[in-house]
Amino acid sequence: MTYTLRSPLVRHSASQGAGSPDVWGVYEPDTGSIQYICADPVTRQAALIDVVWNFDPKNYRFSTKSMDQVLDLVRAEGLTVQWVLDTHPHADHVMASAQLSARTDAPNAIGALVPDIAGIWADLYNLPGAFNPRRDFDRLFAEGETFRIGALEVQVMLSSGHTLGSVSYVCGDAAFVHDTLMQPDAGTSRSDFPGGDTASLWDSIQQILSLPPQTRLCVGHDYGTKTRKEPQWQASVAEHKAHNIHVRDGTPREDWIALRKARDATLALPDRILAALQINLRGGRLPDPEADGHHYLKLPVNRF
Repeated sequence: MTYTLRSPLVRHSASQGAGSPDVWGVYEPDTGSIQYICADPVTRQAALIDVVWNFDPKNYRFSTKSMDQVLDLVRAEGLTVQWVLDTHPHADHVMASAQLSARTDAPNAIGALVPDIAGIWADLYNLPGAFNPRRDFDRLFAEGETFRIGALEVQVMLSSGHTLGSVSYVCGDAAFVHDTLMQPDAGTSRSDFPGGDTASLWDSIQQILSLPPQTRLCVGHDYGTKTRKEPQWQASVAEHKAHNIHVRDGTPREDWIALRKARDATLALPDRILAALQINLRGGRLPDPEADGHHYLKLPVNRF
């Protein structure tokens, strides 16, 4: 799968014809996250997917560098933002959803099971009633639901496992599959966060790999490998089925589940998770300011 390289951090994957979107991937190096623009090449309507609100976990300060970069690219390409989408409440970066929605007047959306994720984390933070995704997102998309980006139809696919409510967005020959698959030389994503499930992630990956062979799979993260330093974030279904080091064709389900659980047992929590989820479950909003005008986060101790 080839890209047009605009810079080391931005790649354009061109439309392949009728029904096929233009896709730009914008790499965020601090978290290894890939932010996407998916656009109808005819109407120039676009969706922004999994855009980052930059957060410095050492100093607890924010910047809008990444969302500014994405919006600059939107303007440079003559696009109009129709949707602000997230695939799940991210554990490793803070979502830019609410701010992008305000800046573009586009509705923001996420999966329909995110209220269930909010319930898990409200308990872990001991913050009953703190999170209300039905209030903080304009749409909660259910499995099988469809919507449009310009003239292109997008289907929502429930892809649980990494979280119980993760969704993939399938638009023509492009699928935004977030924290399910990594690049073929890196394998698959973790499933050990609260509400995650390894067997469910296997089922989600198999559903993704049942898409047509030429489908461009746009993953949520890349950290390179021991032999590949340059970030990548797109490969076809056929390439994954032939070469993915964890789930290539012929991989037994039980072997992958054992591998995934063993690898997950060695992984620390992401350094932004306890801040990020408290914000992402509010649609990318900080908690309300307290009497002194400042915002505060609550961090559970000895819960993980």
